[in-house]
Amino acid sequence: MPLAISKSILSVKSLISRNPYFSTMSINLKSPVFAGNPIRSKTPKSTDPFSPTSAFQTLKLLLSGQPHVREPSSPKFKVLPFRKGRPLAGSTGDLVKKWHLGWLSFGDFKDFLEGSEVKLSDDLLVYLGCKTKEIEEDSVVYWAVDVSEGVSLVQKLGSKQLCFVELRTLMVASDWADDGAMGELAIAGHARALLEWHNTSRFCGSCGEMLIPAEAGRRKQCIKDSCKKRIYPRVDPVVIMLVIDKENDRALLSRQSRFVPRMWSCLAGFLEPGESLEEAVRRETWEETGVEVGEVVYHSSQPWPVGPSSMPCQLMIGFFAYAKSLEINVDKSELEDAKWHNREDVKKALTFAEYEKAQKTSAYKVDQMCKGVERGQNLASNFNVESGELVPMFVPGPYAIAHHLISSWAHQVSLNGNQTPNKGVHSRL
Repeated sequence: MPLAISKSILSVKSLISRNPYFSTMSINLKSPVFAGNPIRSKTPKSTDPFSPTSAFQTLKLLLSGQPHVREPSSPKFKVLPFRKGRPLAGSTGDLVKKWHLGWLSFGDFKDFLEGSEVKLSDDLLVYLGCKTKEIEEDSVVYWAVDVSEGVSLVQKLGSKQLCFVELRTLMVASDWADDGAMGELAIAGHARALLEWHNTSRFCGSCGEMLIPAEAGRRKQCIKDSCKKRIYPRVDPVVIMLVIDKENDRALLSRQSRFVPRMWSCLAGFLEPGESLEEAVRRETWEETGVEVGEVVYHSSQPWPVGPSSMPCQLMIGFFAYAKSLEINVDKSELEDAKWHNREDVKKALTFAEYEKAQKTSAYKVDQMCKGVERGQNLASNFNVESGELVPMFVPGPYAIAHHLISSWAHQVSLNGNQTPNKGVHSRL
């Protein structure tokens, strides 16, 4: 059966120990990477002290400058600074489960801002969520803040072995079997999406006046009295599909010029206005490869907050798409190449050696950055993970929905050798 989202997580090591053919096994995740955010599963009621409304009122009081106002014992506030779309992070030095988000207490955050280029105000902070505990004093409200103007903060935070790291680097550096790391990655992705949306949504699209944050940064509103338009965070839907040739047991994979050597992936494209998801799958496949698609089956979805700042949160919506024609005519303005690959070759492309090498190299990079290694130095020059003979091709790692689409199809054969049917929402022409 498809292995899209499993209830259990198996580490790479346990897979290796259980199966001698570990290099082509699947990796199962509790939820897609960047999903499963542990601090926003439920929105508290407005009267709750942990709700956006109540927490924001407390925040305003703390920033009011009134004498004798201290951070409340409950809920505690933690702040995650970002600079140019990069979250603050630290490293344990452990090359298996190394990085962690650089959360600061509200008091420490204010201390770091003293004398910096950033002037603290309540409209800078964006509510992320909360963790409530049985003992109320242990409950925490989490905030994100953009400190891109704070050039001096880089050195200040660096003295604590904290640095601003690209979210994509943290993604690749994560141990997929570590629930904590996956949770922090989801939080950082949510925070980056909100902050980048705030940075790119400054003016009202209806009247041109300024937009100001509202509801603790969860939306924005036009300041013009005759307009007052409400603006909510932008999500850009993207269809991503594994096109399958049922008769010949093959899958269509493609390459873009920006891909690293030997990497192949699924086709993908943005949804257009007035178009259903299934129509987008068929249109994008035809436009990019000239292959006609009939049946379309939903697989899973994944938030993707590591795109460009102009599109701070894409929603990847994954499908299996069954080909009606087989001849490929590649649109070279979109793709470098596209080819049919048989199931055995695709299984070989699902290689742990490549993913482990990338994970360890990225983890080392984060660790060295937090230790102050200068920019421009080859951070991986002294950390070459040998993976044996290079495979002819590989597909994106377990952090990408493309991996799970491909893996689900590659391992769709039951024990008796028969192909199992796909489960999901079907659409036929």
